[in-house]
Amino acid sequence: MSGKFEPKTPVQLNPPKDDPISLSELAKANGEQADGKCYVAIKGLVYDVTGNKAYLPGGAYHVFAGKDASKALGKTSTKVEDVDADWSGLTEKEKGTLNDWVTFFSKRYNVVGRVAGATNFE
Repeated sequence: MSGKFEPKTPVQLNPPKDDPISLSELAKANGEQADGKCYVAIKGLVYDVTGNKAYLPGGAYHVFAGKDASKALGKTSTKVEDVDADWSGLTEKEKGTLNDWVTFFSKRYNVVGRVAGATNFE
């Protein structure tokens, strides 16, 4: 029996990287550039979601592309105004939801770095 949040198809992930990624570099990785890179940060960790159409322009989760979406994920929101790295105001239940998203992403997407200067890890 697979564990909670296990992907339906096994994913071979690379060892997580700890490279600093600036906010401007993260913003460029929105799936709209010629290189096609698409990153989403959660609690300061940057995940490479390139290739997942949901994060590309027109996709349901494109609002998260190139940003730290911690607050929005905790609130289970796709509202632009909720896409924010500061998740300190979330309720305990929302913080649990946010941690579930971290688990979900960590089982599917490579960690390509950390947001430079981020302090929202825990």
